[in-house]
Amino acid sequence: MHHRLMNQQPNSRTCFACGMENQAGLRLRFFDNGRNEVLAAFTLTADHEGYPGIAHGGIVAAILDEVAGRTMMIGDHHRFFITAKMEIRYRQPVPVGWPLQAVGRLTRQKGRLTFAHAEIRSPDQTVLAEADLLLAGLPPAILDPCEAEEKFGWGIYDQQAKPAV
Repeated sequence: MHHRLMNQQPNSRTCFACGMENQAGLRLRFFDNGRNEVLAAFTLTADHEGYPGIAHGGIVAAILDEVAGRTMMIGDHHRFFITAKMEIRYRQPVPVGWPLQAVGRLTRQKGRLTFAHAEIRSPDQTVLAEADLLLAGLPPAILDPCEAEEKFGWGIYDQQAKPAV
């Protein structure tokens, strides 16, 4: 799927995965197809290494977690989530310095629970790591969706990392 054919999802200021002003973060941008799939294209750097040339497993887990969780936001970008369970399979080392793709696929929804599958793919679409997740809707007592923009800068950011007006 090409980015121009998909819906851009919001980012925050500070989140490790999507925070556009988090200098230590991944600054991932997510796009969804409006139905059941979320995509993020990215390139990791040496700052994300565990071993030379290979991404740290915790960075891989964070990307899988975020792209799967973003499936809950398809159609409602204020449907925030927490991860209840995550099972990861590291298939091959995830390289730094290569253009990669993260794909999240919604597999089932039941009330406030969502089941999703996530993958990190190489340029030739080889699955390098994958995970199955159980996600729960974030209770409004933790974050009221109406306060998301004010509390953590939730919105669509342009390429210069400033929220769109």
